Amino acid sequence: MPETASGAQTITADWVLPAWDAAPIRDGAVRIVGTRIDSIGSVAAMVEAHPGEAVVACPGACVLPGFVNAHTHLYGTLAHGIPVDPVDSFWSFLSDYWWPKVEDRLDHDMIVAATEWGCSEMLRTGTTAFYDIVEAPYALPGVLLAQKEVVDRWGLRGILSFEATERVSAANGALGLAENVAMVAACRADSTSIVSGAMCFHTTFTCPEAFVQRAFEIGSTLDVFVHAHVNEGVHEGLWNERERGMRTFEWYARMELLSSRFLASQCVQLSSVEIDLLVAHGVRVSHMPMANGEVGAGVAPIPELLARGVTVGLGSDGYVNDMFEEMRSAFLIHKARLLDPAAMPGRDVLRMATQGGAEALGMTDVGRLEPGWLADLQVVDLRMPTPVTAHNLIDQIVLWRRGTDVSDVMVNGSWRVRGGEVLGADLEKLRAQTNEQAKRLWTS
Repeated sequence: MPETASGAQTITADWVLPAWDAAPIRDGAVRIVGTRIDSIGSVAAMVEAHPGEAVVACPGACVLPGFVNAHTHLYGTLAHGIPVDPVDSFWSFLSDYWWPKVEDRLDHDMIVAATEWGCSEMLRTGTTAFYDIVEAPYALPGVLLAQKEVVDRWGLRGILSFEATERVSAANGALGLAENVAMVAACRADSTSIVSGAMCFHTTFTCPEAFVQRAFEIGSTLDVFVHAHVNEGVHEGLWNERERGMRTFEWYARMELLSSRFLASQCVQLSSVEIDLLVAHGVRVSHMPMANGEVGAGVAPIPELLARGVTVGLGSDGYVNDMFEEMRSAFLIHKARLLDPAAMPGRDVLRMATQGGAEALGMTDVGRLEPGWLADLQVVDLRMPTPVTAHNLIDQIVLWRRGTDVSDVMVNGSWRVRGGEVLGADLEKLRAQTNEQAKRLWTS
């Protein structure tokens, strides 16, 4: 629906859920002006205050913040169903499968096709912002700029980075760091884009000490966060104990690299000392319960981290990009681990999938529907078999909705999905392109 002359439009729905910790509004409305939320309230009050303005009516639905996927590898889609011999450990998963059969085979065409598909998939399932990590040592240089063109076209709020590592060679590692620097510069030079960059390296066991230090120095100079996978399985912690006589986060602390600039993904196998270090230094965390299960890594102690004030975002790890599936997994898996049905309530899960993810990524004014915040939102069908009330709205969404229930998505004040259709998308063409590139990956 076109905006009125004032550049404003009001979205009305049975429910508006401003945030994970805010009271739902029955018969609510959200007024958008330009790229930001102007006001929220009841339908009656909003229409009375702004007569004659464009109204987008969404009966039987809820308007809530768009999801923030705090950690994904969009190229991972290409590996879905790939023929692979059984692996017996996380190290075997990396060394015998993921590196040689996926990441080392990737090229620009494969990554662009996967990014196209991933953007359409995220949009149609309610994700409005994301952080993607590419590790493709033989796709350097220029792969992030190729990705940026795709993400800009889809209109998503994205952060793109290259997972630099010296596992191939020192020269290749330097190219990876330079790729991130070039990406940050290109995004800052593009005033029309809502895509940005970050600094990223792989892990302590694939990156020498000087390389890790250099990554953090560059991140500080560029004023961007620094991302690394940490203790995804038992391997890294044991490796650091064997090689350095201390656990992974203890080594980071000794090197004085821990701070709120550090975004540590996974964080599955943590000692009590490491948890204390995370808390003391304000390290941010991203949590991927489904992918952690796939590789047999374990279950991260996320309820414990949240209880101690750690900023945690929810991510898909490129495994299943429907954040409803990730929310359900997070809701259930921690109850099972802790033998506690009260662990990880729905509101904490929704927090990680929205505002928590934004905070983990350093995004401001994202993840809530409040005046002055960016207009990133989704509309979810609430025609349920049981009544929807203020007390159960979050659980109804977290537990009983899925990506196919998303009808509309707005990013930065612009509609990207309407009536369940991704605007401007030829999904059959995108599916064919992705299929073609997957076949190339599998047989290369």
